Amino acid sequence: MSDVGPTAVLPRRPLTVGELLDSAVLLLRGHGRLLIPLGALLAVGEQLLLRPLRADPGIVPPAYLPQLGLSGRYWLLLAVGAATEAVIITLLGNPAARAAGAALLGRKARVPELLRPGGARWGATLVLAPLVGLVVLVAALLGPVWLLGYALFGSVAAALVVDRVGAARAPGRAATLAVRGGGRAAAVRLLGYLGWWILRVGLALGTWYGLDQLDLVAGGSVADRWTAMIVWAAVNSVAYPALACLDAVIHLDNRMRTEGLDIRLSRSPAGLAEPVLLAADR
Repeated sequence: MSDVGPTAVLPRRPLTVGELLDSAVLLLRGHGRLLIPLGALLAVGEQLLLRPLRADPGIVPPAYLPQLGLSGRYWLLLAVGAATEAVIITLLGNPAARAAGAALLGRKARVPELLRPGGARWGATLVLAPLVGLVVLVAALLGPVWLLGYALFGSVAAALVVDRVGAARAPGRAATLAVRGGGRAAAVRLLGYLGWWILRVGLALGTWYGLDQLDLVAGGSVADRWTAMIVWAAVNSVAYPALACLDAVIHLDNRMRTEGLDIRLSRSPAGLAEPVLLAADR
């Protein structure tokens, strides 16, 4: 199998950080018809889940910054928000990783293929996603430990559906891959999150204040909170799938760098099924 070329979503070679970010965007653009609606559904659910924690009068939309200083309730809001993000990105990582695996083999996975339950391992994903969220929740409650909790488990979904490892092994494999090569994969995941966080804040606040200037924000605390929820859900509908795509391309790039996946693919005999080609153990 030859390299599919420099314009491919995933060229069959290790990528630079800039190329990883570009590949994630290309992957999202190619599969946005599925990933963005799924992201929107999960982002709306997240906003509804966080609404009771944001009900404190001292936490004001759209930025949800505390007006009276940090409190235990606000710290809990931040931790739960970090955990829900981790759960959503892991869930979206399932179809994103399968799409990235197909892209590495030189083809585009169609929507029906990504929706097909056969081989998708959704059961294991639905079990592990809340566990990843729990780890991030505990880490976020401990402050800067959140950085470590978030960075280590970006490959959980890819380990399940691309590497085909058992559910019990997937978190450990994700953490092991994240710290290989001096922790490059973990660092790129954090860099991608930071970039998208800045973009999300800019888009959400810009949209809010733009609507306010046009007198389209209804006014009043209840209406403001619902408007802010809609704005944040819309922004996250794109951001979360983008982060899931970044996790998928980081995972495959990391395997090429540390496990020689690109070399193995080039030497694989013709006729092997795709899951066998990409499996971590065969």
